[in-house]
Amino acid sequence: MSEYVIVTDSATDLNAQQVKELELEVLPLAFIMGDKTYYDYPDKRDMSSEEFYNRLAGGEMATTNAINVGQATDAIEPLLQAGKDVLVLGFSSGLSTTYNSMKIACEELGEKYPERKVFAVDTLCASMGQGLLVWYAARMRQEGKSIEEVRDWVEANKLHLCHWFTVNDLMHLKRGGRVSATTAVVGTMLQIKPVLHVDDEGHLINVGKARGRKASLDALVAKVGESATDPAGQTMFISHSACEEDAQYVADQVKAKYGVQEVVSNYIGPVIGAHTGQGCVALFFLGTKR
Repeated sequence: MSEYVIVTDSATDLNAQQVKELELEVLPLAFIMGDKTYYDYPDKRDMSSEEFYNRLAGGEMATTNAINVGQATDAIEPLLQAGKDVLVLGFSSGLSTTYNSMKIACEELGEKYPERKVFAVDTLCASMGQGLLVWYAARMRQEGKSIEEVRDWVEANKLHLCHWFTVNDLMHLKRGGRVSATTAVVGTMLQIKPVLHVDDEGHLINVGKARGRKASLDALVAKVGESATDPAGQTMFISHSACEEDAQYVADQVKAKYGVQEVVSNYIGPVIGAHTGQGCVALFFLGTKR
C-alpha cells in the first residue's frame, strides 16, 4: 500500500500540536485586517487568537480570502513528487471556494502524475466540525486504513457530523447577512440568542433562538440528546471565540448529562470568527443526522 498524506486547510481550527500528532498537511487561509494580509497557520505565527478577537472587540473588521488553485497546487505537488498519494479534505463548499480550488488542483495534478492517487472530498463541514471529521480520518490512516477506505468513510459519514453554534453578538451575523438588521436590533434588546447549524449543503443556517446566554448554551447541549449516536463512546469537539468559560460549561454539561468521556476545545479561527465575533460557542459530534 502506498504511503499517503491527508491535506486540509486551517478552517479545521486544529491547533499546531493536533496537526503534528495527526500528521496532517494544513494550508493556511488568509484574512485581512486593516491594510495587511495575515495567514491562519495552526501555530498562529501571524496573529494569536487573543489578538484577533481583541481587535474585533475594539471595532476592527476582518475579511477572509479563500485558497486559490495555485496555492493548492504548490502545497500538493511536492507530496506527489515525493512518491506519496494525497487525500484532500476541504472546507465546506457552501461557505468558501477553497474546496473548489483544491479539487481543480487535484484534477490537474492527477493528470500530471497518473501513477499517483489524488482524491478530494468536500467535507461540507466548518471549524472544528471539519476538524473532527479530519481527526477521524487521520486516526484511520494511522491505524493502517487505505486511502480509499478513509475517503469512503469520510464521504459516508460527513453528513452525520453535527454542527451546533450560538453567538452572543447578533451584529456580526447581521454584517455577514446571516440575520436581518431588524432581527439583530430586536434580538439584542431582548437578549435573544440564535441557535445555528451547518446543513447538508454545508451552509450556516439559523434554526432557532433562546432567551439569554445560558439558555442558548443549554440548547446546544440538548442537541446531543436529540441526535448523537452513542455519546458516551465518542469524542466531541467544541470551538469558541474568546469565551472559554462558556465552552467549558458546555463541555461539563455534555459529560454530566450524556456520559461523554472526552471533549476537545480550541479557538474558532479567523475564517469563521470574522463572521461571528466574540462569544460564539460551537459543539460538534457524530449523530443520526445533521
